[in-house]
Amino acid sequence: MIKILFNSFFLLFLAIPAVLAVPPEDDPDAADANRSLQGQVTSVSQFSDIQPTDWAFGALQSLVERYGCIAGYPNSTYRGNRALTRYEFAAGLNACLDRINELIATATSDLVNKQDLAVMQKLQQDFAAELTTLRGRVDTLEAHTATLEAQQFSTTTRLNAQIITAISDSFGDRVGGEDDESRIYFANRGRLNFESSFTGKDLLRVRLEFGNFANSNGVSQIAAATGTGMTRLNFDYDSNETLLVPHIRYYFPVSESLNFVVGPTGIGYTDISTTVTPPTIADDGNGVPSLFGSYSPLFRRGGGGAAANWNITKNLVLTLGYLANSPNVPSGSNGLFDGGYNALAHLAYYGKEGAIGIAYSHGYSPGGVPDISAGTGSVLSNAPFGNNIATSNDIVGTQGYYRFSPNFQVHAWGGYIWANAESSGLSDISNGRGGTDSLFVNNGANANVWFGAVGVSFPDVGGRGNLPGILFGIPPHVSNSDVRQERDNAYHIEAFYRYRLNDNISVTPGFWVILNPENDSRNDTQYVGVLRTTFDF
Repeated sequence: MIKILFNSFFLLFLAIPAVLAVPPEDDPDAADANRSLQGQVTSVSQFSDIQPTDWAFGALQSLVERYGCIAGYPNSTYRGNRALTRYEFAAGLNACLDRINELIATATSDLVNKQDLAVMQKLQQDFAAELTTLRGRVDTLEAHTATLEAQQFSTTTRLNAQIITAISDSFGDRVGGEDDESRIYFANRGRLNFESSFTGKDLLRVRLEFGNFANSNGVSQIAAATGTGMTRLNFDYDSNETLLVPHIRYYFPVSESLNFVVGPTGIGYTDISTTVTPPTIADDGNGVPSLFGSYSPLFRRGGGGAAANWNITKNLVLTLGYLANSPNVPSGSNGLFDGGYNALAHLAYYGKEGAIGIAYSHGYSPGGVPDISAGTGSVLSNAPFGNNIATSNDIVGTQGYYRFSPNFQVHAWGGYIWANAESSGLSDISNGRGGTDSLFVNNGANANVWFGAVGVSFPDVGGRGNLPGILFGIPPHVSNSDVRQERDNAYHIEAFYRYRLNDNISVTPGFWVILNPENDSRNDTQYVGVLRTTFDF
């Protein structure tokens, strides 16, 4: 008899989904998702969304009033149109079998009678073919699952990858020149992230990377052609078609409120903290296409080291980190503590519709490698004392965003840099026109740089997953200096539209204008266009 009841109840669940269900996270009534189901109902009329005209009304009424094994949601709904999961089926079946066994054991009711059993037997006979087909499908699925488990790459490692291809060009005479040296070019970048977890809470990421957006000297192709880093793309960091392992990162929590990040190479501020921009805005393949426009230059620095994130409260997070430029090189002006480094303190508050953060960064660059504005501004803002002078810097920045509606959001960031010369001597200083002048720099010389941007974007406008947006900003600009300050302000104006083809592919046309490149009005205006295609898998 139990076998008959099982098969009949299975057929009933095929006809009436979601007898017992927990709403998924994307359900419109997700507020109930973390609350338990209400108790067994005694009348089908207790469900506000069940009407006598519903095709399954009679079946529900029978299960509720005869067997008492149907439960609903806390808001007195049944949600009969939801798909049935295997877990929900098991829960509902168990509840009804327990109730039927109780009735049989007590034998105080005729709720389970011969007439009922005869009906169940007929249902089993009528749907025998369907039951056989379903059993075959389950067996096939189990076989496929076993094959996947046996042939999968690893039981603890998964692959997340992003491939970016882009056609790009710029228009305008090269900085300090009289010709447009840029041509249309087609390049790519690929990142293969192998992510492993050993406890279920930690995460080890090892990245393989390749691409050809840079020339043989490792310089951005478009920056080399235009003479300014203000034209750079957000994804053009790669060396010339060389497969690298540029990033190793390990994250692990030590308590509910404290976690650590460590890595010997390729760890940036964005890997230990957040840029406090809306989702995907700062993503190389799906966000703002330009290097300057994607997020604050303050976060574009790193190397190898460690950081801690402390959740002071649920919505308030403090990040403290130290990253050395070349921690793996045991020679002079290198190593973990004797070479260039950057240290970050970042306090971020996350609200329901937005977030805001305040950051402080201190860094030191030995002579030959200063990069104060992280390649997003003029040559002078990157190296205000030239390449021969050791330079320290202190940066204060704020960044945040607010979502006014699901389809309209605003984000902004800005910062101020204090740079100090830590040595003295003759150094080649950029003249803003593509050349340099040899000037003497005194130890203790100062320079100040500032930058900022504001952007608006419109998630899902034009279709789910789409993202049009515009951005206006002032790239890093040397406003005051004991050596050389810049004549003018450059202005960055950008528009883009990410079109989502499907969950794995997006296409983004983007265009931006740089007025007064290299912060010098004598330079020709630069116009940059890009058509980016991104594959995420």
